[in-house]
Amino acid sequence: MAETGDGYINFFEILGLNEDAKPGEVRKVYRRRMKELVGEIARVEITQQRRARYLLEMAQLNAALLVLRENDTRDAYWSERQALIALEQQWRDAVATKSDGADTLRRQFDGRLQAFLSKYCEEWMLAAGQDKECVEHSNWDAAHTRHASRILRFYRNDLYQKILERLPYAEVTPPSINWTERARFVRGALDERN
Repeated sequence: MAETGDGYINFFEILGLNEDAKPGEVRKVYRRRMKELVGEIARVEITQQRRARYLLEMAQLNAALLVLRENDTRDAYWSERQALIALEQQWRDAVATKSDGADTLRRQFDGRLQAFLSKYCEEWMLAAGQDKECVEHSNWDAAHTRHASRILRFYRNDLYQKILERLPYAEVTPPSINWTERARFVRGALDERN
């Protein structure tokens, strides 16, 4: 399962392609990768954990094909992704310079991040399961969609949490503890009990 370090789903990485790959190359690599995946699924015993992993991989590959095979959808997706990455950097810069607009940027970023992840980690992955070409190569059916819905929701939330963990949501001030005062208080409390 391909996953980018930045958390923003990258369909090019999922297929192992460069951003300048042609639609024909996208289809060729998709078919090869899907054939390998379907063959692997046929050879192993399917456990609950493997089923979830395979459904996610199939959904990712299907969505990668659906998004990248047409120049319009590819360009729109890549523009949204790049704009989101740029917005994250603007917010980081605003936090670093203690700018008054940092909170506004945080809210904008959070809304756009959630919309991006919902669109590309759930909506497009489920929509790909209805696409004729994807269904033909992956054998995706209604049962896959039912099981994948929950898995994709968890996947989206997992990516969201990974992104949030590295972001400057709040400065945490280390506590200032007077250990002498604390020791005196504890000794007094213990003396009262005796």
